[in-house]
Amino acid sequence: MADNRLTEAEYDAFREFLARSSGIVLGDQKHYLVVSRLSRLARESGLDSLSELLARLPRDRALAREAIEAMTTNETSWFRDRHPYLNLRDHILPELGARSRSLRIWSAACSSGQEPYSISIMVDESQRMHPLVPAPQVQIIGTDVAERVIREAQQATYDRFSMGRGIDEELRARYFVQHGETWDLSAKVKARVSFRVFNLLESYATLGRFDVIFCRNVLIYFSAATKEDVLRRLAQALNPGGYLMLGAAETVGSAAEFLELVRFGTGSAYRRRA
Repeated sequence: MADNRLTEAEYDAFREFLARSSGIVLGDQKHYLVVSRLSRLARESGLDSLSELLARLPRDRALAREAIEAMTTNETSWFRDRHPYLNLRDHILPELGARSRSLRIWSAACSSGQEPYSISIMVDESQRMHPLVPAPQVQIIGTDVAERVIREAQQATYDRFSMGRGIDEELRARYFVQHGETWDLSAKVKARVSFRVFNLLESYATLGRFDVIFCRNVLIYFSAATKEDVLRRLAQALNPGGYLMLGAAETVGSAAEFLELVRFGTGSAYRRRA
């Protein structure tokens, strides 16, 4: 059994590593969280103690990636908070589709796929509910720092618990096929979405530019300085007139230089200034 003791110096060193590597900031009293999440990784890696695991992180990239994944919170659901998706369906997609025949959407920190697949479902729903509006070709990319959840997202198969969080019976019947205790997403909805492992601290140049970016309930885990940096780079990754969707409690800070608040019937979004 691995030795799960964690000294104050080790905790502080791991906090620094985590913030530098992923942007995630741990508070002063989260020792229990580190112990609970990394003890299993130490055992599975055949290490005798947390101390040994932590000492290896700077020189073992694969282990470092697994440690970051272990500390990542993968809370997600279908159509989380609802209104961003309704605004996407009824306002944003019709507006952007009238200007361009091809749109790109980024779901940052996509976890196990519910967010980008919810977006893809709303693409179909928008076309179904607004048949006179030009229907653009939409490409969606989902990214997450955790390789494990990216693999889950690529499968597009969900259990009863996942399907009970945020999706109603009508959409379930329209876009999923049930196989016993699991549900498979329809091929058409799945085909719009691609996935890759990506760290929000990296350069966004390899991703290209987007018409819509969802980065919801992610920035709350970052330091103020990292949050400002990520927001400004997200804004710069948007095409003029494109939209940034944040969590209900999140604001754009100094990125307001690039973004203006747009209010809809329900909720709001930030639009890249022309």
